[in-house]
Amino acid sequence: MWVRVLPALLVAGVGVATLVSADRLDIGFVLGAIPPLAGLSYGPVATVLYGGLSVALLTVPAFHLNDPGSTDLLTICFVALLSVFISFVRSRRDAQLDLERTVAEAAQRAVAPPLPERVGRVRCAGLYRAAQRGTLVGGDFFDVRDGPFGVRAVMGDVQGHGLSAVATVASLLGAFREAVLDRPDLESVAARLDRRLVVDSARSPHAELFATAVLLEFSADARAVRIVACGHPAPVVLREGRVLEIDIVPWTPLGLGLAESGPLGAVTVPLLPGDRLFLASDGVWEARDASGAFYPFAGRLATFADGDSADLPERVWADVLRYAEEIRDDVTMLVLTPDD
Repeated sequence: MWVRVLPALLVAGVGVATLVSADRLDIGFVLGAIPPLAGLSYGPVATVLYGGLSVALLTVPAFHLNDPGSTDLLTICFVALLSVFISFVRSRRDAQLDLERTVAEAAQRAVAPPLPERVGRVRCAGLYRAAQRGTLVGGDFFDVRDGPFGVRAVMGDVQGHGLSAVATVASLLGAFREAVLDRPDLESVAARLDRRLVVDSARSPHAELFATAVLLEFSADARAVRIVACGHPAPVVLREGRVLEIDIVPWTPLGLGLAESGPLGAVTVPLLPGDRLFLASDGVWEARDASGAFYPFAGRLATFADGDSADLPERVWADVLRYAEEIRDDVTMLVLTPDD
């Protein structure tokens, strides 16, 4: 932002300095910087205007500049014209980049649309922060869907980061949204996601796609939740200001062949009125401070357990930022609150 005001400051500074000085000043060289600075931030029209002001300051006798010669004038004119051309090229490039960014954001939002506040009898609050700056979606994913077999949710982390992982995320989310509609149990939903990655990996000899994920399925009255963990941290239950960890053995990550690893295990957790499920990705669990110590997730979460569910992910995220020296992984959090 400060670059945009530099041309105006230089014009004003040179003009005021020459007008208040009783002697001629040898500061005409400063005027050569005004058109290039204008070209960095403004379009061709504004750059022409600043170039004209530079020439006026150099040639109008009232400004008392120290006898500018024809070489000085030609130099300023050439620099101004070159700056206008550069401004034109930059403006065209910026417009193209803005268009590409708009298309990329639209595509990423299509892959991971904003989470609704409520899905069936479950209230939802989520947060997503991609590790790669300038992107909305990275290697993490989550979704909550209602279907004929109840409300189902998924959170996962695919191999890779940034835009390179978006295709795998889109494939998994598409498979999940389809499986929610026609798979009768949560284990078969996980198997469908696993098969999707196996098939995608087979198309490329060196792909070796895999992902960790945790899947949830709420009962019709939302008084119980069934959980399947495939290499991903299990959710925790927030109950009366306490954090209760769920004892579940993570299964094989998706894409490594669940069918070959034996029957898929799941646990059913009863829920009391007021209970909330908090899911977090590895970016939260594995955040480290300057000494290398991991973020004490359960202990720190307990300090926020009495707060409102809607802004709970944001408060935890702010705490992670204060704790961790650097966040290098995608960060995803999801709070699911069944109706009382």
